[in-house]
Parts: sequence; structure tokens; C-alpha cells
Amino acid sequence: MGTDNDYLMPTYSRLPISFVKGEGVRLWDANGISYLDALGGIAVAVLGHAHPEVAEAIAEQARLLIHTSNLYRIPVQEQLGERLCRIAGMEQAFFSNSGAEANETAIKLARHYGHENGVENPSIIVTEGAFHGRTMATLTATGSRKAQAGFEPLVPGFRRVPFNDLETVRHVAKHDPGVVAVLVEPIQGEGGIRIPSPDYLPELRQICRERQWLLMMDEIQTGMGRTGQWFACQHHGVQPDVLTLAKALGNGIPIGACLAAGAAAGVLKPGTHGSTFGGNPFACRVALSVIDILERTSALDNARRQGARILEELDRRLGDHPGITAIRGMGLMVGIETSNPCKEIMNLALEERILVNVTAGDVIRLLPALIYRDQDSDELVDSLVKTIERFAGT
Repeated sequence: MGTDNDYLMPTYSRLPISFVKGEGVRLWDANGISYLDALGGIAVAVLGHAHPEVAEAIAEQARLLIHTSNLYRIPVQEQLGERLCRIAGMEQAFFSNSGAEANETAIKLARHYGHENGVENPSIIVTEGAFHGRTMATLTATGSRKAQAGFEPLVPGFRRVPFNDLETVRHVAKHDPGVVAVLVEPIQGEGGIRIPSPDYLPELRQICRERQWLLMMDEIQTGMGRTGQWFACQHHGVQPDVLTLAKALGNGIPIGACLAAGAAAGVLKPGTHGSTFGGNPFACRVALSVIDILERTSALDNARRQGARILEELDRRLGDHPGITAIRGMGLMVGIETSNPCKEIMNLALEERILVNVTAGDVIRLLPALIYRDQDSDELVDSLVKTIERFAGT
């Protein structure tokens, strides 16, 4: 007699725990033990678990209409497109089911844009350490050989440069006439909460403008208030031509979006792209409820305030710790870099009743819900400090 795991492809090394209930910033296991969630389903549960207004939107729309397909107009999809474009300063939206699909849309859009402008073999500049998804195109755009290994041949048409390196971008601009776009994360999430220098995104915007390239911003992890603005690029006053988002948009209901403006708007026409499930009434209604709550409450302000509180306390208590090499973050997107690989910390954190994860091998990643209160932030720091001290043997 096999176990449930025998029927699942072993694509994850899962932690030895499962959860049966969530409420606000906490999850409960089958034994009734409560855990403080500082990961939020990897930046997804931006409003926490079982938010009553989101739950009501789910129930209402499920009783009314779940799916019709994009063969017909979907009023709630049109409403969501308008709301997102207004918030992001964009013009058009295409809806998908995930961040990878949103980025796949952006890649196809860039290639179509290149062909429309006479570029026979258009290429897209991407960065080392990036993570854009696991479809074949987005996997190629991702800057991780570990993730790509075994899936060759990869998709052609990408030029990889170091993250936060403008000179290499300018060098490529001089020597590769086929470049049509730059795809970049404003903060590298999976890459280790890497925050670029303040001039990086504005200068990329200028280079793209001069070269008539599309600036494509991957805000899958950083978007929907995570950093204290609706989108991280807004901290720098940068307006992209293409912006992708997903994760927090549905607070757990799968939905992604690719937004376009300027030269990127109108590139994709009937027959050039599509999705069976993308933008269905159910997912769009839930996403609208998430936006309603974020707009009506002080969630974005709270993300800035709680993020600053967590960073300040971590720096005070761990800044001189010999096992910590850096503490960085923006809003409620925080990374603690250790001097050695620290994957074991995820299990140790469970013993302290907190949920965190490790990315890039040596960075503890915190992605709490935007509804964290002072006491939640303080509890997280206290428990995390204990976890790190146990890990370091101090």
C-alpha cells in the first residue's frame, strides 16, 4: 500500500508538515499547533489567510458564474483590466493563470514587437540571478543553471547580463542590433532579495527609450504592495512598457496579468495569443476584491512601516552576528544573508513555530502578509533570532 506521495511527481522537497486551517497571519497543523506565517505562500497571501471579504467574493462568484471563456466579453475582466491599468499607469491587460504565463506573454509580445519593426531574430536582455518562471521560454530567461539543467535545448533569443550592471547593457546595445527589450525584476526575489542601486532602473528606462527597446518589469513577487508601493518600480518613478504580475493579485486564487503601454500596447492582436482559463469571471472577481481591500485600507503604508520595524530590529540584534553577512529589504520583502548555506533553517524555524524559507542557498527570505501588526513583527524577529542562534550554535 503506497502513501500519497507515491502518486505525486517528486518535484518538491517538502517540509514534514501540512496545514489544515489558516486565519490572518497564522496557519494551524492537524495537531492544532499554530505557526506565524512569514512566507505567505511565497508572496501570495498578501491579505493573510481566510480574509472574510475575499472569502465572500469567492463564494458569491462561485454561486453566480465561474467560467465562460474568452470567446465572449467578460465584464468583470474588463473592470479588473481598467483598475490595474489605472494603478500601474498602463494601457492594456492580458490575463493568465500564473506569473510564468504572464512573463511568457511579455516574451511573446517583445518578439512580435521586434518582427513588426523589421528585426528578423529579436532578442531580449535578461539578468544573472533572475527568476521568471518554469515554462521553456521563462526558464531560459531565468538566470539559474541549476533550474535549467536537464531541459536543454533552451529557447534562443536571450542575452544575459549581470544584474545591476548598466555598462554591460550599454555594451550589448552597441554590439547586438537584434535586441528589442529588457526583462528585469526591480528586486530579485528568488535571487536572494537583491536590491539594485537607485540609478539602475531609471538608467535602464533611459537606455530603452534611446534604443526603442521595450522595458519589461517582472513584478510577480514585488507587486501588489509588497514593497510599500503598488509596484516596486514606482519607488523609482519608472514607467515600464510592459509589467507582469501574479502571486498576490488573487491572494491564493491563481491569476496573472501582463500589462502593456506605449509602443507595447496593441502589439498582440486577435489570434496572436490566448488562454482558456485566463481572466475568467471567478479569478477576476477575487482579484477585484483584493484591490478593493488594498485601496481602502492602509496596507501599503503598513508594509513600509512593518518592513522598517523588522529591518531595524534584525539589524540591531543580528547586525554584528558572525554568521550574518547582510540584512536587506524593501517593505515586507526582507532577506538575511548567511555566511554559509542555511537550508536547514527552514526546519529549525518550524520548531520555533514560524514559517520562512531559504532562497539562493544562503538567504533567509521573509514575505509576510501586509496585515502584520507590531506584535507579529516583534514575534517574528524574536523567533527568527532564536532560530539563527540555534543554527549557528551560539
